[in-house]
Order: sequence, then structure tokens, then C-alpha cells
Amino acid sequence: MKQIFKIIWQAIRGEEKSYTTGSINRAIVLLSIPMILEMIMEAFFAVVDVFFVSRISVNAVATVGLTESVITLVYSIAIGLSMATTAMVSRRVGEHDEDKAAEAAVQSIIIAVCFSILISVLGFIFARDILSLMGGSAALIDEGIWYTRIIFAGNIVIMLLFLLNAIFRGAGDAAIAMQALWIANLLNIVLDPCLIFGWGPFPELGVAGAAVATNVGRGIGVLFQLYMLLKGNLIVRIAVKHLRVNWKVIRSLIRVSLGGMGQYVIASASWIFLMRIMAEFGEVAVAGYTISIRMLIFALLPAWGMANAAATLVGQNLGAKQPERAEISVWRSAFFTMLFLFFVSLLYFFFAQPMVQFFHSDPEVVKYGVSSLKIICLGYVFFAYGMVISQAFNGAGDTNTPTWLNFICFWLLQIPLAYLMGITLHLGPNGVFWAVAISESVLAVLCILMFRRGKWKLVEI
Repeated sequence: MKQIFKIIWQAIRGEEKSYTTGSINRAIVLLSIPMILEMIMEAFFAVVDVFFVSRISVNAVATVGLTESVITLVYSIAIGLSMATTAMVSRRVGEHDEDKAAEAAVQSIIIAVCFSILISVLGFIFARDILSLMGGSAALIDEGIWYTRIIFAGNIVIMLLFLLNAIFRGAGDAAIAMQALWIANLLNIVLDPCLIFGWGPFPELGVAGAAVATNVGRGIGVLFQLYMLLKGNLIVRIAVKHLRVNWKVIRSLIRVSLGGMGQYVIASASWIFLMRIMAEFGEVAVAGYTISIRMLIFALLPAWGMANAAATLVGQNLGAKQPERAEISVWRSAFFTMLFLFFVSLLYFFFAQPMVQFFHSDPEVVKYGVSSLKIICLGYVFFAYGMVISQAFNGAGDTNTPTWLNFICFWLLQIPLAYLMGITLHLGPNGVFWAVAISESVLAVLCILMFRRGKWKLVEI
């Protein structure tokens, strides 16, 4: 037991940076613990946020759901670029070329800032059109438009929080990434009720207060990240000599990140279509679905921590010319993730009712939330392998394979199946929930088959 606590403490402190030698299980644990803790905080914030917003109105919860279904497109760009950044930084660290790793980090920041400025302007101007297009009623738009405007206007903090943490993870500094997200989300949680309900000296902003809290909390988290990159005692440390545009590195990052962006644009667009189909069943159904999705994400985000660990292990070991060690790391990471999600699926299935009721008392909202939770969690065991192996491809720089798999499973299967089952066959929201569970399970099977072929070991970045 003492040895276990010692390893956990080492992982939290981030004492080890390179994972190309020694025990693979130890490497997985040391990388995964801070990543899991990082994602647990992100998941905890998502649940707390919807808890406070649900105290305002059903329209407020639906506004958050509709806005997030579109803002995930921003996440798609951020995560896609983050994949390329993690792959390139981890590969350079595996090659023991920290100077080029820092250079790649700077170029990725330049790309992110350019994208975020464009998104800020468009999102702020067209916020009303976005909510209307997603099926929001006039009353919902009037109540929630400033939430949407503020979230889009401040998307740069979302973009940079993802990206800078990708730099830390690629370098093996997962503990720093964890600390940044904890700072951001703890501030977010504290500010949420203050700005929503006007506690103490704070103004009462309603649902818009949740957006302000998000931007302020994550903005401070980004400042911490930048300080560590500039002043911290890390493997990747940005110096004055790195602060220049390198078009060769930018082109390489964009080439790899396009596949990553494609994966999440496809997944996010599918999510938008699903929310649009859900809007056909009314705002109560959207609210129930939004609550259940936040709860599902609460479990999936820690599992993403394990998947991110696999991506770093793949990148570093390929850089060190050890592809077999990279492959073993992925299979073990996927197995550990599967055990975790199996336990969670049992918990969600048997205790869905009281869990959803904790967030909302409306019987109709609870009904839809419970159905969504029970049906979607049936595919959790498959989700584990799909998540970890997709990230392993990305860690190797092979972002094209999971992009095509996402296209097949989400656009060619999930969306048509959701429409067919939900509307054509009159199964209602349950048809949409089954479409999600089925398509994610198929994705996992395809990921396993493609990973076994081994072409990802030959990718050069």
C-alpha cells in the first residue's frame, strides 16, 4: 500500500518525464493519474455547471445544450490542433530534441490564436442565428443569447487551454496540465453561482453568468500555463529564439491536425444533428438529454485521461524507435479503461433515476434523462477501446484513419439511424439514444481491426 501511494504521489508531482524505458504498467500509471485527475475536474465542472444553470429554467439548460452542440466545433479545431501538437512534441521528446519541441509548441500557439479570433467575431455577431438554426424558440433566444455570445467571444481561452495542455502532455509533463485545469475549473465552480445568482458583490447575470465564469476561470488557467512554459523548469520551455514564425513546422502541424480536426468536426457535426433531431421533441427533451450527456461525460472524461496517456506513450516510443513497446502500451491502456467504464456503466444503469433527479425535479426532464443515461451507457465497454485506440492513432500522427472511421460511424450510420429510429419509426428520443450507443460500439470494433494492421507505426512527422 505504501508503494502504491508513493507512485501516486510521484505521478501528481510529475517527477518522471520520459516513458521510453522501464515498466510499461508503471509508465501508464504515472502518465494516467494526473491526466485522469485533470479530466475528473473537467467532468466535475460540467456537472456543477449544469446543476446551477438548471436552477434558472428549462430554457437556460436548453440554451447551454444548444450552444455547446455548436461550440464543440471550436473544440474540434482545438483538439485537432492539440493532437498534432502532442504527436509532434512527444516525437521530438522521444528523439531528445527539446529545442524543436519548443519550436513546434510556439507554432501551434500561433495557429490557435488566428483561428480563435475569426471564431470570436463570427460567433458574437451570429449568436441569435445560431440558436435559431438549432431550433431554439424566441423565448429561449431572448433569455440565452448573451450566454452564446460570451462563450463564442471568449473561445480563445478554450482553444489555448486545450492546446497548451497538449504541449505539456506530449512532453510528459502531465502534472502541469492537471494543475492548469484544476486552477481553471475550481475558479469556474466558485464564480458560477456568484455570477448566476448575484451572490455577494457580484451582479446577477443569470445564464450569461455561467459563460462569464467559464471565460474568467479558464483565462486564469491559461495565464498559469503560459507562465510555466516561459519560466517553469520543464522539458519544453519557450525561449526568445523560438518566438518566430516557422512556415515549415506550421505546414506540418496543419497537415497532421487537419485529420484531427476532421475527426472532431465530423463528431461535432453529428452531435449538432442529434441535438437538432432532439429539438423536434421539445425543449424538455433537450434539457433531459443535456443533463444526461453531462453525466456521461463525467465518466468519459477520466477515461480520456487514459486515452491521452496512450497517445503520449505512442509518440515518445515511436520517437525512440520502439514501436512494439508503443503497441503494448495501447492494449494495456485500453484494457484498464474498459474495466473502469464497465464499473461506471453498472452504476449509471441501476442508479439513473436518483442521479438525474439530483439535477432536475421536472418528471418529464427526468424521464428523458434517465432513458438517455441507461441506453447510452450500455455501450461503455466498447467506448473504452474506441477512445484509447483512436488517440493512439493520433499520438502516432496518423490522424486520417480515425477521421475516416468517424465519418463512417457518425455520418453514414449515427445520423441516419437516429432520424430513422427517432422520427420515421416513431421511437422518439429513445431512438436517438440507441443510435448513439450502436454507432459508438461499431466505431470501437473498426478501430481495433485497423489498429491490428500496424500501418500507424510507419507514419513520419
